[in-house]
Amino acid sequence: MTVIVRDLRPDVRADAEGFARVRQLALPYVLFTPESLVHDLTRTHPDARFRQLVAEQDGEIIGTAQVGLAHESTEPGQGFANVYVHPGHTGRGAGGLLARTAEAHLSDAGATTSYAWVLDAPSHRAFAERRGYTASRSAHFLRLDLAGGVLPPPRTPPPGAELRTAADFADDPRALFALDAETTRDEPSDIDTEFADYEAWLEGTWRHPLFSHELTSVVVVDGRPAAFSAARTDGGTRYGTVMTGTARAFRGRGLAKLAKNDSLHRARAAGCTEAFTGNDSGNGPMLAINKWFGYDICATEVRYVRELD
Repeated sequence: MTVIVRDLRPDVRADAEGFARVRQLALPYVLFTPESLVHDLTRTHPDARFRQLVAEQDGEIIGTAQVGLAHESTEPGQGFANVYVHPGHTGRGAGGLLARTAEAHLSDAGATTSYAWVLDAPSHRAFAERRGYTASRSAHFLRLDLAGGVLPPPRTPPPGAELRTAADFADDPRALFALDAETTRDEPSDIDTEFADYEAWLEGTWRHPLFSHELTSVVVVDGRPAAFSAARTDGGTRYGTVMTGTARAFRGRGLAKLAKNDSLHRARAAGCTEAFTGNDSGNGPMLAINKWFGYDICATEVRYVRELD
């Protein structure tokens, strides 16, 4: 009955399946597949010092952790350690052992601060606080019923604008990289992020197995990508919006809403029945847009932080 912690083995299919199963049970609002987990582990930039840990008991994976450095942060020494345990296997020490292993790795990698997302439930928050973490910002998971819900009708782009998909940029997605980088810098976060490595973005975003080029909608104004809504799917009926934003020069024109509406209609036509997204609780404009589409908050998480020895 001993619990052990080890690294996920990317060449062992059962490891990735077990990791995905635990995450789907503990965090059903986020898309995970075995293929996406292996991609993250093997394609993340080496400077991230990224590891995926599993807690195993009697040959069964009962807990998971993703840990690494925020290597795209403008401030060095920022690390993250996100731990999730199978809901039916809590209280067995798996979470604590995963957290200790993750924090030791961060310290060895030169991190001075550890950030962790924790579900907003008394037991989860108590777990973080016992380990010396302090609550910071919060964020919401949102869900939309694509099968039975009513979407706003498709909208016609304003003069000078047109709707495209990410697939239209397959030959050269650099313009989408620039748009993603600009909008990400303005996202509310404890950690400032700056996309400066185009090749890393290609591996982590453009070539990610969950990323859907066909369902990612882009508003182009005068030949320039001005707004977009980036979509992921699990290959089945679940769809997630992982980023929706507008370049600073084009904000206030409703272009983000236009892009997201187009993406949602494409997703429903493709057979998706559930739509998920997430928003920082302080991101009022995006929360208002998602409420307008009919999204409901289905869970909340809290960002915790502690200084590492």
